[in-house]
Amino acid sequence: MTKVRLGYVAMSMELKNSSPSQTMTYTQFQTIPNREAAIRKLERIALSNLENCFRLLKHNLAHDIRFFRLSSKLIPLATHDDLSDWNYIKPLLSILNEIGTFIIEKKMRIDFHPDHYVLLNSPKSDILKNSLQTLQYHADILKSLHIDLQHRCVLHVGGSYKNKESALDRFIRNWGHIEEDIRKMIMLENDDKSFHLQDTLYLCEKLAIPFVFDYHHHLANNENEDWEKEWERVVNTWSHSPLPVKMHISSPKSEKQFRHHSDYIDIDMLMKFLNTIVGSVDTIDCMIEAKQKDHALFRLMEQLEERSEVEIIDGASFHIK
Repeated sequence: MTKVRLGYVAMSMELKNSSPSQTMTYTQFQTIPNREAAIRKLERIALSNLENCFRLLKHNLAHDIRFFRLSSKLIPLATHDDLSDWNYIKPLLSILNEIGTFIIEKKMRIDFHPDHYVLLNSPKSDILKNSLQTLQYHADILKSLHIDLQHRCVLHVGGSYKNKESALDRFIRNWGHIEEDIRKMIMLENDDKSFHLQDTLYLCEKLAIPFVFDYHHHLANNENEDWEKEWERVVNTWSHSPLPVKMHISSPKSEKQFRHHSDYIDIDMLMKFLNTIVGSVDTIDCMIEAKQKDHALFRLMEQLEERSEVEIIDGASFHIK
């Protein structure tokens, strides 16, 4: 028997006017003649994002959802070079502390998935510098929430740069120069175009990084690897983590747009995966990456109630027998 906990990404389709990703571009920032007034406006936007984030977490708890990906856009322009003197945490510390206390008391698992421009294997020093700056921003938020940094940021391996072997080696070289706090945060995910299961496993095993297996990505990008034979290796990458194994589940939009995410989850696709791994772990956290966000989770739970091999625990978790 394996316990499965479902989560979803950043935004709710049910909770209205709750975006945690409201933003301001640097061009807009520059149109405000008084720099201090512009920064105060940034802080108001960030406060609104965090208040909405708190609303989302409360909404999730009401539906038994204790696994959630926070938006990386909570504090706009936080990593912009021209705002390096802005202490963006200080004016938001009260709401951050409140959110963090709620997460810890309610035993929620939260994490981030920084944007695709975070490339730890980039050959360009400026891109690597900006990537580390972005990861430091995520670390600052986690620290202000009083959440342990360990395994809270999912990344892709990065770019292949027309030579995948060199790109993998460069990831390893760059890893050695990254501060411990940042390395501690990282989980790696196989992607749908470049770095498949074996590539990602190679790095995860060599560098002691947990592997977040994306089943949809594997179906889109593989070299006839039998993921079932490698599952034990995936699980073992989590042996040093305080958190349960995590995976991503999404479904193809169509045969023609196979890599694109569908609005909802194909339950047969999910159950094929879960019935294969049942008993291999006590608990697995499945992050739903679907356009319909929490609606996709609610619909999936309704469908799961009809499956004989499923034992429902609550509104967002179940056992596979």
